[in-house]
Amino acid sequence: MKIWLDGGLQDTESARVSVFDHGLTVGDGIFETVKAVDGRAFALTRHLDRLTLSARGLGLPDPDHDEVRRACAAVLDANPVPLGRLRITYTGGHGPLGSDRGEHGPTLVVALGGTTRRPDSTAVITVPWTRNERGALTGLKTTSYAENVVALARAREQGASEALFANTVGRLCEGTGSNVFVVLDGEIHTPPLASGCLAGITRALAAEWTGARETDLPLDVLERADEIFLTSTLRDVQAVHRVDGRELPGAPGPVTAKAMRIFEERAGNDLDP
Repeated sequence: MKIWLDGGLQDTESARVSVFDHGLTVGDGIFETVKAVDGRAFALTRHLDRLTLSARGLGLPDPDHDEVRRACAAVLDANPVPLGRLRITYTGGHGPLGSDRGEHGPTLVVALGGTTRRPDSTAVITVPWTRNERGALTGLKTTSYAENVVALARAREQGASEALFANTVGRLCEGTGSNVFVVLDGEIHTPPLASGCLAGITRALAAEWTGARETDLPLDVLERADEIFLTSTLRDVQAVHRVDGRELPGAPGPVTAKAMRIFEERAGNDLDP
């Protein structure tokens, strides 16, 4: 496999990032995960725009979109897969062991891994930890992902593929790597960005294409929603058949099934919506 590292393609076996890279030592970095279908990146423009917003939120220099596009194209050409996870990582670069940044400039890595289509439905759990809707990193897709690692490990232990968070005031927020939607009386709702959730690319497209409403929701809406589904880059739209101990028989339900069809059709007709 070939990856892009700071200006060119390299073999994964020989590619090296400094042990003093700020993304490693203090988590000073951002990333995007992009779906690749038959060698073509999906919604890349939206992902690059969010990469820039995350960079500005951390105070990193704006990434060069032309360079990132070249890197993505080179990696996709070098590693043909029918369905892939294209990962763009952009860090503060070589720096000191403390929180201050160095002066060497950012590190850019683009890598690709093959994947398979997700199941139509999945199980999720809720976790006791909260998202901080007022934190310095709120709404940014950063490499400071340790709390997601811990929560996802808890989900795996309980036979689930995702863990859902409330925020500090007990409102439904998001998953470790997904956004959450609920169906109430035939209408689709998803938490607003003010809840602290990430402005997911798939979330935005699914909301636009299905007419979903942004609604401030209590966490216990998961106990009474008619249907629940997740959205993310590699899940697209995925139904939930169990949340904690509650079964949702027949998932995907009719509203979710329609959302899945709409997303698949619209995404199939436009790779860069």
